[in-house]
Amino acid sequence: MQLKGWFLWFILFWVVFLVVMMAIGGFFMFRKFLKKMPKEDGKSDMEWEEYYVNESRHLWGPEEKALLEDLVSPVPELFRDVARHKIAGKIGELALNEKVPKITEDLVIRGYIQATPKRDHKFLRKKLFENKIDVAPYEHLF
Repeated sequence: MQLKGWFLWFILFWVVFLVVMMAIGGFFMFRKFLKKMPKEDGKSDMEWEEYYVNESRHLWGPEEKALLEDLVSPVPELFRDVARHKIAGKIGELALNEKVPKITEDLVIRGYIQATPKRDHKFLRKKLFENKIDVAPYEHLF
């Protein structure tokens, strides 16, 4: 039996598609695996993130939650929950380290800048500009 014509191309496309999708999935699974690995202190990055979110939950007000939600709105919906949790963890870390009684807009913006990769800062600047928030005090963090 010899494959000819469109069926051959369909099979080849399907093989390449499956290999690429498995490679992409494996890459993201491996990244998550690395985040779950314990560090020198015995806790993983994800455990610390969860700790900071839980310990700072009572410090959040409705305005700050709305600001965080607005800032993560450019993130694709598929990744938005993960991004929100990571950023909230960083904001919680800053809040606990500074021993603040309440999370403020300043803290949300500083935590967001520090939690996001540099390649996403242009989107953050655009979003802050849309919200009429001055970025001058935060230039050293960009």
